[in-house]
Amino acid sequence: MMARSFLLHTACSFLALGLWVGTVTGAETELVTSYDPPRTADGKPDLSGVWQVLNTANYNLEPHGARAAMVMREGPVVPVPAKEVVALGAIGAVPAGLGVVEGGKIPYQEWALEKREENRANWLTANPEIKCYLPGIPRATYMPFPFQIAHNKDVLFFSYEYAGAVRNIHLSDPGPAPIDAWMGQSWARWEGDTLVIETTGLNDQTWLDRAGNFHSDVLKVTERFTRTSEHTMDYQATLEDEKTYTRPWTISMPLYKRVGRDARLLQFNCIEFVEELMYGHLRKEPLD
Repeated sequence: MMARSFLLHTACSFLALGLWVGTVTGAETELVTSYDPPRTADGKPDLSGVWQVLNTANYNLEPHGARAAMVMREGPVVPVPAKEVVALGAIGAVPAGLGVVEGGKIPYQEWALEKREENRANWLTANPEIKCYLPGIPRATYMPFPFQIAHNKDVLFFSYEYAGAVRNIHLSDPGPAPIDAWMGQSWARWEGDTLVIETTGLNDQTWLDRAGNFHSDVLKVTERFTRTSEHTMDYQATLEDEKTYTRPWTISMPLYKRVGRDARLLQFNCIEFVEELMYGHLRKEPLD
């Protein structure tokens, strides 16, 4: 009898909590949609500042559990970290994440899903981030580094701490990109209070995360930036690539504005950090 009473009390408590959370969530949604952001001289929302994500999308866009390392090998009983990273211990582990992909799964074509698994198996030699290649779009947004937006009616500029990457955004459609590039060619327009940026002309050398998710050279990314409070902004990106995916798909996440002394970019010029990895074997007397 006592156990049944306890269970009933617990169930009622969870129901009440659920109703309360639902009420609060609804109130927050109403507050967010009614937020009137600060504006620039031409009346557009002011997105200027240093922004950063607080999630694990750079590890894997899809939902994922924690694991011992990004790359594993067969062990005597269960898989263990590859010998190249085993000494990192917990520092080399992967934190769990709820995922940022609408629907949970990236809609790969069959061949592309096989390629993604091949990327994962060859992570140590194939991952472009290891070699400090520029991250591409949309990945530059959700790497674990801040980025800065500066704009007025004549200029829209993105600067990223990682590898000193930059984007000088066109304010009208420039037409097809003359050449493929790591960061592509971007142009922007406003839809109400939402900044919309379309990027094409991306090469196929970048990954979307550390889990081997990838794209082809026909990728088109449409990003949407919407201020939701003094210190938050909603970010969405829709990816279209008929060579790789069965349909367009979308990721979304909040961005957080840095404040105080943290509201600035420092240097992470990682090219020099990988010289030993990429060229150390060319030494007259290579290191062990």
